[in-house]
Amino acid sequence: MSSTRRRRLGAATVATAAGITLALSAATPTATAVVVSAPAKASGPSTTAATDSASMRKAITPRGLRSHLEALETLGARYDGRATTTRGYDAAARYVEFELREAGYKPRRDYFTYEASEILAESLTINGEGEPTDVPILAMAYTNSTPEGGVTGDLVAPNDTTGCSAVSWDGVEVTDQVALISRGTCSFADKARFAGEAGAAGAVVYNNTEGDLNGTLGDAQIEGAAPVGGVTQEAGQQLLAAAEAGTPVTLDIRADYFEAESYNILAARNGDPENEILLGAHLDGVEGTTAVNDNGTGVAALLEVAKNMPKKSRNKVQFAFWGAEEVGLIGSTEYVNDLVEQEGRQLDNIATYLNFDMLGSPNHIIGVYDADESKFPASAPVTAGSIETEQMFRSYFRSQKQPVVDTEFSGRSDYQAFLQNGVAAGGLFTGADGVKTPYQVKLFGGTAGELYDPNYHTPTDNLENVAVGPLHTMADAVGHMAITLAKSTREIDSPNRAPERTVESGLAAEPRR
Repeated sequence: MSSTRRRRLGAATVATAAGITLALSAATPTATAVVVSAPAKASGPSTTAATDSASMRKAITPRGLRSHLEALETLGARYDGRATTTRGYDAAARYVEFELREAGYKPRRDYFTYEASEILAESLTINGEGEPTDVPILAMAYTNSTPEGGVTGDLVAPNDTTGCSAVSWDGVEVTDQVALISRGTCSFADKARFAGEAGAAGAVVYNNTEGDLNGTLGDAQIEGAAPVGGVTQEAGQQLLAAAEAGTPVTLDIRADYFEAESYNILAARNGDPENEILLGAHLDGVEGTTAVNDNGTGVAALLEVAKNMPKKSRNKVQFAFWGAEEVGLIGSTEYVNDLVEQEGRQLDNIATYLNFDMLGSPNHIIGVYDADESKFPASAPVTAGSIETEQMFRSYFRSQKQPVVDTEFSGRSDYQAFLQNGVAAGGLFTGADGVKTPYQVKLFGGTAGELYDPNYHTPTDNLENVAVGPLHTMADAVGHMAITLAKSTREIDSPNRAPERTVESGLAAEPRR
């Protein structure tokens, strides 16, 4: 169980791939000693800041990106991951802060509290003839709890296997039974909610690819949702056979909830504070993995861009490394909520928010968030400037003769709170648990019918399974957007946005430059 106090770790030494050894001090979050041996130019401060898109992209190298990934993997392996509130998260935060200070930034920690949980029980037993068979199951974050000792009932599947709507349970008798649902199509929260509304006493979601299923329902318990856990694809087939045979199971899923504290890391280059470009990537990962693709890749891209930014530009450029994304987008949401509550609607100073989450998937796409909703409906109303942000990304990729596809504003990453509060947003994504299509194979290579990242939220999300080539492609795009918008936001202000914005107080904002 985590304390709600700020964590202060004991000393730890971490060797990075660049030959830099960080002695992580327990005294303060800023006390970081550095011993350099066989230094390499893969990481560290740039001798000459980039002045335009071309020089920025020249400065971003696969070696530099890989250096950050190796450091984050080393820390994750040492501390068993970097889930928020853990020693691994704190160690990774100090690494990010060290890299930012080396590049001339003054990073700060933005603390917040949230509801965390401790799993009290997670067991599933098939009660067949003879000895009961235990099936490994992982309770999902923010699940409701069964009674102590669990619930016993038949396994019942929805009529469409995925259970993503009330219609999925039409004509299915699941009252007081255990729902058996396939992963895919919708969020785990929706699966648990619709199963609970149909009367299920509990729910089991089985994976649609190899590996464990370690899911989350968002950032809070859902009233009426079925207590739910995840099992492997193999276990799912075993349970489907038990359901076919009418063999009952006992599901025991229980959790305790309490207040915890974590933090974001923020660092900015000087510029017009009323015309800010905010770039973000979540720093935390799920438990039990070094979380290199999700989301060490986004962190690595931001660090490489940040260290090559000029010391000052026309517009303010701020980099955010979000905490507690994996337990419900909490760090970014708390940050937005704080800005909303501040006098003068400081949130309106953000010209656009750019989100970078999973940029090195092995069976990748080059995805740009679909702000014009030409292919996917968005998870929140699309704010003025979002379409222009998408167009700017697409224009850059066209200039590089790089094909792209739309990717959905699904509500599953840190752009969500910005969209919900009227801030333009965009970003890049190489895919997670979606399935690659034959058309996407023609554009990007890879294998049709397989997940973009079969290692998503599993112990094999490591450096060996990250595609550094796509990461470099994406990082170049991040750098292009950062340095171009630092000089002027005209491309995202027009033609679809009025030259002046009206803020919530009713005062007309200055035209953006």
